[in-house]
Amino acid sequence: MQTLNNNISSSKSTIGISNSFSCGVCKNQDCLIKQNLNIHSISTFTQEKNTLKCKKGQQFIIEGAPVNGLFFILKGTVKVFRTGINGREQIVRFAKEGEIIGHRGFGTEEYFSIGAIALQDAMLCYFSKDSLQEALLDNPKFAYDMMLFYANELNKSESKVKSISQMTVRERVIDTLLYIHRKFGDLNGFLNLPLSRKEYADYAGTTEEQVIRIFSALKKEKLISAKGKKIGIINTSLLKNEISEHNYYLDS
Repeated sequence: MQTLNNNISSSKSTIGISNSFSCGVCKNQDCLIKQNLNIHSISTFTQEKNTLKCKKGQQFIIEGAPVNGLFFILKGTVKVFRTGINGREQIVRFAKEGEIIGHRGFGTEEYFSIGAIALQDAMLCYFSKDSLQEALLDNPKFAYDMMLFYANELNKSESKVKSISQMTVRERVIDTLLYIHRKFGDLNGFLNLPLSRKEYADYAGTTEEQVIRIFSALKKEKLISAKGKKIGIINTSLLKNEISEHNYYLDS
């Protein structure tokens, strides 16, 4: 349990840790563990996992903390970020059910290069580094699936670096809106992931003021709607056309 506590914030008293949720009853078909659960040794190693309950706003990975395992999102939404120049936060991605958190440091680094915060109440499955490495060595299919996952993540990272370097600020903000729309969908006419203007800016690599100005322009052009933190996309096709040359669809 000590290795798990090393990965989460000092306010760990607000994080519940238990062994109560079984992978066998999980309905999350996007999870690599769930997809390989029919392998006997995989089902055995899942019994060693911990389940964490994180409150909204709880940080469960501290940038610079030792890498002792991986987190799989069972329920909820998470933002993954790293600290840039002058302490400014750069959001790397938003993650939902079935996705892995902390994989960039797994097997290659001793310390996390990112931090992670729950954007809403979340449940996380935590597997220790030692037990995961043993499972990967014992199961070629599981190792192969993990390799494909890393290849896909690399493709997304390279695509985002390219878009940031070649897109205008307006195009990056539009790309962010479409990314959220693709990944989380709509709820009652608005994106199903309410974010602050600062969070949009931290993902798009710009300032909050620029996001506010661009949102205002997009509203006047009747491309989006807004109600408080909620943003709705009125004309997806026109937004896609505006950044079509950048292959927006690569980063799902």
